[in-house]
Amino acid sequence: MTEQSPTWSTGETSEGAQELESRSVTGSGELRREVGAVLRLPEGVSVDSNDIDVERRDDETMIINMGPQHPSTHGVLRLMLEVDGEVILRTKPVIGYLHTGMEKTAEELTYVQGATNVTRMDYLCPLSNELVFSLAVEELLGVDLPPRAVWIRMLMAELNRVSSHLMWMATNGMDLGSTSMMIYGFREREMVLSFFEKTTGLRMNHNYIRPGGVAADLPDGWQDDVEVICETVLARTYEYDELLTGQPIFRERTEAVGNLTAEEAVALSLTGPILRSTGVAWDLRKAMPYLAYDEVDFDVLVGKYGDNFDRYSIRLNEIRESIRIIRQVAEKMPDGDYRVADRKVTPPPRARIDESMEALIHHFKVFTEGFRVPEGEAYVAVESPRGELGCYLVSNGTSKPLRMHIRAPSFVNLQSLPLLLRGGLVADAVATTSSVDPVMGEVDR
Repeated sequence: MTEQSPTWSTGETSEGAQELESRSVTGSGELRREVGAVLRLPEGVSVDSNDIDVERRDDETMIINMGPQHPSTHGVLRLMLEVDGEVILRTKPVIGYLHTGMEKTAEELTYVQGATNVTRMDYLCPLSNELVFSLAVEELLGVDLPPRAVWIRMLMAELNRVSSHLMWMATNGMDLGSTSMMIYGFREREMVLSFFEKTTGLRMNHNYIRPGGVAADLPDGWQDDVEVICETVLARTYEYDELLTGQPIFRERTEAVGNLTAEEAVALSLTGPILRSTGVAWDLRKAMPYLAYDEVDFDVLVGKYGDNFDRYSIRLNEIRESIRIIRQVAEKMPDGDYRVADRKVTPPPRARIDESMEALIHHFKVFTEGFRVPEGEAYVAVESPRGELGCYLVSNGTSKPLRMHIRAPSFVNLQSLPLLLRGGLVADAVATTSSVDPVMGEVDR
């Protein structure tokens, strides 16, 4: 019996234009692109083309895959790397493996249902997703929130920033060989998620921040719960300092690794800790205040060298700044309603449904038909743990958006990987990818 040739071929598994081609079929312009030509660098900033070896032959290099199943790609991210031994020459991030289609799905959901869709994008910071969507809807509606609803949103958003950065501390530690940090980061994050469960009913994907306010008021004793979280997490950040910051191996693996200049970061539209690590003090909470961020005191933290260590330091200290904000919010929390009193937007109180047929009908219509939003378009952005998270909504006057587009920071920040990884070692690719902190749920939304 003769052996049959396999029925599959490499062409059938190709990702098309996303694929990293071999040098023999890649033009010199493409080879130079990731180190300047595509960056639209400002006048006076140039790229030395002599640094790019376009004459290297295919038999001198090798193209390998890192992911999409690799645990250190932080989700289903595939990195195609051209390597010369252990040195990375070119990188191409390949995305799209989640293919959730949330922006298209939004067109078939009412504005009331929309928060259940967007909350699943950045699954490590679902409340930021709900917040930016709700703010965009409220801008179209032209409604003003009660002060308590605004401050509750701030409290929950900052707690979510703490939990997201704790998750990053945990996984980044593991990526650099610190299994202890993985345990500690999850331990502290658990406290925040337990408070979320007590407040919203869920640990993740809450559907708590909704157009018109929030789903429910804060639970009894919330001040004590929040203070315990603040005290514990703040004390533990100094333990992390002792564990990692001065550790010689950790410093060697992060300092001067994955460098980025401010000009490159701005040219690539990077935001969040990765931009601030280059020395650019851009934080939407300060630069373009929303909610009541202009009524609390906090600092925007910046780095100097744009390397992995700066990005680590910024996130560690942002946890402390968020705790500072949370304590001010808890102290200044106003009394009053947690959602607008507009009957067109807000369902009746739960107790009224058992007493009034009109309230039952009102509740039924809000959650089945939704509410109509005036024609128009709006773009609103908030500062998520990963950077500028924007929501662009177009309304045609019905109860469903005509179009929704999300400006996802993870998607934009992934552009930096070819620049960050070039010239580094394969082992450093793990640490550098982690320092970008991509969440593939919002990349493939």
